[in-house]
Amino acid sequence: MSFRAAWSLTLRKGGLGIRGIHSPGSTAHGKEKMPPYTNYHAQRSYPMPEEPFCMELNAEQRALKEKEKGSWTQLSHAEKVALYRLQFHETFAEMNRRSNEWKTVTGCVFFFFGVTGLLIWWQRVYVFPKKPITLTDEWKAQQLQRILDMKGNPVQGLASRWDYEKKEWKK
Repeated sequence: MSFRAAWSLTLRKGGLGIRGIHSPGSTAHGKEKMPPYTNYHAQRSYPMPEEPFCMELNAEQRALKEKEKGSWTQLSHAEKVALYRLQFHETFAEMNRRSNEWKTVTGCVFFFFGVTGLLIWWQRVYVFPKKPITLTDEWKAQQLQRILDMKGNPVQGLASRWDYEKKEWKK
C-alpha cells in the first residue's frame, strides 16, 4: 500500500486529521485502539482474556455469530471450532506445546564456540609471541641440575630428595 493511499484512508476515517494526533477535536489517548494493538492477552496462568481474539469480523464470521445465538446442537463441529477461534487464539494443548527454539539456541551457542575457538587459534598462531626459551624442557632440565649442583634447600627441598652418590632420586 502506498503512502498516499494509507494517508487518504486515515483522513477518511477521521483518524489523524491535518494536525496529527493532538488536534483540538480529539484526545491523544482515546479508548479506541489501532488495529494491530489490542488488549488480547492469554496465557496458561490467565486463560480468559478481557477481549475476544478477533475484534473485526467479516460477513461469514458475523453470520456464524448470529447462528451462535440459537441452539448449539444445530452447529457442526467445524462451526464450533470456528467460534472458539474467534474468541481464543490458542487451545491449552497449543499453549503447552513444546517449541523447537532450543535447537536454534543450541546451534547459536555452538556457532559462537566455534568462532571463539578460531579466534583463539588465530591469536596463538599470529598474535602471541613464541614461547620463551625458559619454558623448554631442555632449559627446565638444566635449571633442575643447577639447583641440585648448588645443593639448594638441602633440608626439605629438592636437594633433600636427591641421592648425590648414586646420581638419582631417593626412593
